[in-house]
Amino acid sequence: MSENEKLEWEEVSCEHIVNDEWIDFRKSRYRFPDGREFEPYYSYSRRDYVVIVATDEAGNYICVRQYRHGIKRVTTEFCAGGIERSDGKEYGSRLDKDSVEDALAAAKRELMEETGYESDDWKFLLSVPSNATMADNYANIFVAKSCRKVSGQSLDETEFLNVHLHTREEIDEMIASGEFPQASHILALLLADKNDR
Repeated sequence: MSENEKLEWEEVSCEHIVNDEWIDFRKSRYRFPDGREFEPYYSYSRRDYVVIVATDEAGNYICVRQYRHGIKRVTTEFCAGGIERSDGKEYGSRLDKDSVEDALAAAKRELMEETGYESDDWKFLLSVPSNATMADNYANIFVAKSCRKVSGQSLDETEFLNVHLHTREEIDEMIASGEFPQASHILALLLADKNDR
């Protein structure tokens, strides 16, 4: 028996509390490896997304400021957005390649829509679970270098954001002060640094 088999939980039952076009929010009962059962464990499905560590031709980081309803405040972060699905849902299996937009295509589209910038120098860094404790979606992290401004924004109806250019020192200060709080965006910056070495 492998180490994982000794640790895996078995889902005994699952109730879909909210299951609409936006989210699949579930309440599950699990059987532990020792045979005991416990509930409720809550989890949800959302679509995968991209995070883009983009820099312009002068080496400034292209960031956006927008309201984040989870923490109820305006924050600074990198450009990011959902990978679109042909079935119109905001969640679903990432393995269903026929229904899911290519991650690099999504990154290029999101950078252009949110900031008006484009790049010919892209690199994929990592696909990482967004919140492995409760969610099944992944953040796909990209670097885009030598970005050039080619158009204005083309925002979705629920997007209200401003574009700002920042030095690395400014971003470090914002991370330290809590102004740049998104965990996947901080991870993206650290991975981009490691990739540059």
